[in-house]
Amino acid sequence: MTPPVPAGHVLLKRVYRPASPEDGVRVLVDRLWPRGVSKVRAALSFWNKDVPPSTGLRQWFGHDPARWEEFCDRYRAELKTNPEAVEALRALARQGRVTLVFGARDEAHNEAVVLREILLGR
Repeated sequence: MTPPVPAGHVLLKRVYRPASPEDGVRVLVDRLWPRGVSKVRAALSFWNKDVPPSTGLRQWFGHDPARWEEFCDRYRAELKTNPEAVEALRALARQGRVTLVFGARDEAHNEAVVLREILLGR
């Protein structure tokens, strides 16, 4: 059995907030590059294009909180089709702090929230 990821090792942060050394490895988990943000300002370690929700799911959700629960279910189903990408992030988080960076205004209803829960085994 693989060890769990400590909760403190997976943080969430909007790309529009300043990067800090406490962020550790900064991973963009959006399908689209955030508007108005330069690569320098984003200060990303990398852009993981294997874990964002599909274009169809992203467009269907539209960050509508009324669709949140179904979005979570659909996104989890999508991630199950790419376990290698999820496990690579999980392995990185076991080694140290990883910040999942996202562009959504709604900090409670976005793919990074779901992905964090999955990485923590919840």
